Amino acid sequence: MEIINQKSSLRTDNQLLALTHTAQLLTYITGFGGLIVPLVIWLSSKDTVHGMDEHGKSIINFQLTMILLFVISIPAILLLGLGLLGFIYVGVIGFILPIVNAVRAANGESPSYFSTIRFI
Repeated sequence: MEIINQKSSLRTDNQLLALTHTAQLLTYITGFGGLIVPLVIWLSSKDTVHGMDEHGKSIINFQLTMILLFVISIPAILLLGLGLLGFIYVGVIGFILPIVNAVRAANGESPSYFSTIRFI
């Protein structure tokens, strides 16, 4: 019986990891592409690229958290305008963190999305 080590067959592709992080910015262009495109990239290459599973899960968790905060902010506008702070938070953090983590991925580091709910 032969044991095959799958970790050795994974390729390192930091550019694809960085592209997956920057694909989240499609939300600002299309409104929905920031979740779908990284999801497709993650599902299609999580078994072949080293680190894609970790990066993909953190991206999906981050996008789901941002969508949840956006939805919660809509009725929170009626509570003394607190929803506006939620919209500003989602807009700023949703733009800055994918860029920061794309640079981290290009350098071979682990992703760091703070204040993210772990769904996956």
